[in-house]
Amino acid sequence: MPGFDFSNYNRNAALHARGVPLPKATSTGTTIVGCIFEGGVVIAADTRATSGPIVADKNCEKLHYISPNIWCAGAGTAADTEFTTALISSQLELHSLSTGRKPRVVTCMTMLKQHLFRYQGHIGAYLVVAGVDPTGTHLFTVHAHGSTDKLPYVTMGSGSLAAMSVFETQWKPQLTQDEAVALCSEAIQSGIFNDLGSGSNVDVAIITDKKTTLKRNYIKPNERVPKLKSYIFKRGTTAVLNEKIIRKEDLGNFVSVHELAVEETGDKMEVDA
Repeated sequence: MPGFDFSNYNRNAALHARGVPLPKATSTGTTIVGCIFEGGVVIAADTRATSGPIVADKNCEKLHYISPNIWCAGAGTAADTEFTTALISSQLELHSLSTGRKPRVVTCMTMLKQHLFRYQGHIGAYLVVAGVDPTGTHLFTVHAHGSTDKLPYVTMGSGSLAAMSVFETQWKPQLTQDEAVALCSEAIQSGIFNDLGSGSNVDVAIITDKKTTLKRNYIKPNERVPKLKSYIFKRGTTAVLNEKIIRKEDLGNFVSVHELAVEETGDKMEVDA
């Protein structure tokens, strides 16, 4: 059978029965959000990519193209989100060519959830799917195990709780485009400043029935600035209380050196004369 190999499941179950603890699930280091407004939908994401405690990339792209009217924000394993969205984008393009119609957002969401459910969460892709089609404006969340939600505003990732607090206090029906962009940007910034797995900049995508506008690095709240003071000190600034110089030929007076006889084994290497 093609796909992932689950043959290690019985081994892990046997080890767990002997008292070996199973690995714990780790949270996704990302903040991604989405919000519907009058005439379209906005999705936004931070730009920090982590590898454990290490910041692997300060300015990665987490907003993925699926079709001209459908975009996706991804959290979880970077490779899984990248290749999963690319695969569904290809399948959706073929579907659009065969039907002769623009792809619908619900079709994209169904393809994603069926693909992810097949692998039972082993593909670590947590997605916010947004788009506009002839049936209206749509916003979905797709979890790695295949479950989905349809809501007027959504958050995902390790910074989702901080971002949701912004939505729950400031969201209102019939938002304008500028209000939705400002709200999503503030939600992402709350994740950037309150979650260690999120950071750097804010990326925003605005999807309407006419066009999609991607605003890369829309807000840069963590730009490096010159230091207030110079920390380069002139030679002689620090006083020298004592100085002692030991020459190489005098090291024998301080360190005992024992020559160790090394037994040569094996054939000697041939050296050209």
